[in-house]
Amino acid sequence: MAKKKSKGRKRTNSASKSQRLPNAELDVIACLWRDGEATARNIRETMWKYRPMAHGSVVTLLTRLEDKGMVTKRKGDFGKAFIFKPSRPPEQTYRFLTKDMVNRVFAGNSVQMVTSLLEGASVTKKDCEQIAALANSAKKTARAGARGR
Repeated sequence: MAKKKSKGRKRTNSASKSQRLPNAELDVIACLWRDGEATARNIRETMWKYRPMAHGSVVTLLTRLEDKGMVTKRKGDFGKAFIFKPSRPPEQTYRFLTKDMVNRVFAGNSVQMVTSLLEGASVTKKDCEQIAALANSAKKTARAGARGR
């Protein structure tokens, strides 16, 4: 039996597909991550200052996110409105987006990315303490990983 040739399409698992979000979908899911749950109207009003769009467009984006398994919906207490809620926490998507940015923008150099972030932001003393604690934790993990080789 002859093998079928693939038509040049990359196969990806559903988890990586759901992480590859167009900017508009990312803006919508970010609203839900911040607010916990919201109607399409709430999302449209929240995004109006930086991404004005029609109500129908927001609904379409929410439907796409629902199809990807990233949001769920339930009927609201009154009227026709549905209430949308993220179906999983944002950390997995954050990690994917960060890794993608490190590779594409900073050529894999995470130190350069962190440097750029810290130099371009207003960092408080508390922020520095939290970052130092994370760096120390990563350092311990890196050592443990190196010993196991």
